[in-house]
Amino acid sequence: MAMLHLPSQATGAASFSARSSNVRACLKPSSARFSGCRLSNISHCFFDKVEQSVSAGNGRSRGCRAQVIMMPIGVPKVPYRTPGEGGWQWVDIWNVLYRERIIFIGQYIDEEFGNQLLSTMLYLDSTDNSKNLYMYLNSPGGDITPSMALYDTMHSMKSPVGTLALGYAYNIAGFLLAAGAKGLRVAMPLTRIALVSPAGAARGQADDIENEAKELVRVKNYLYEQLSKKTGQPVDKIAKDLSRMKRFSAQEALDYGLIDRIVRPPRIKADAPKKEVGAGLG
Repeated sequence: MAMLHLPSQATGAASFSARSSNVRACLKPSSARFSGCRLSNISHCFFDKVEQSVSAGNGRSRGCRAQVIMMPIGVPKVPYRTPGEGGWQWVDIWNVLYRERIIFIGQYIDEEFGNQLLSTMLYLDSTDNSKNLYMYLNSPGGDITPSMALYDTMHSMKSPVGTLALGYAYNIAGFLLAAGAKGLRVAMPLTRIALVSPAGAARGQADDIENEAKELVRVKNYLYEQLSKKTGQPVDKIAKDLSRMKRFSAQEALDYGLIDRIVRPPRIKADAPKKEVGAGLG
């Protein structure tokens, strides 16, 4: 039977040292310096540093790769030009969306995130209520109280609120999608939508649990009535459909009345900044 022999760490280090000598011999000298190194070649000096690092790793009792520390990407920034101003500037993506009157919901809606959305919506409505406000949804849903606050705020503002689902809109996010202004409720072709009756968990005395159950029934009836007005479906049918989680494709949501149309992603604006010759890295 043939035996498979694996090289040891010492053998690997020796072979790497031999290969490094051959590569070092092929490097051409130059007059540049690298980080205070007295070698006459940047590549030569750099290769020495790499070799020392790898050799140090090979000398450990247990073979492992050196730890690589990655810098965080952070919030993406995009070029943006404020209307009425000539120059372009780099602005974080969330700031750009707010300036374009777009509210992006891309996470679970809790109290803190809900308050941020509410304050942004109220501010945009107070500055200019003659333009539409758009809510982009890619969310698994959220808590009942902050989500209901968003639902009521959408209907109390003077600015019409359009909704657009991309990715998925589950649970209360699906109700927010249907709550958009008539004719402004849209979804991407591959969007998944799911609706279910609101649920909650109660602890404590029997009276507290009973009160919590009554409140959930009240919220459920309110949402069903509003959903019936938005979709044109009878309340009894909605209650039967949502007794368990009901999933919709974009076309099924259109047929059910949750959205008004299916759209494709918009193209980049024609006045977007173009890359100048010689600009950028490299």
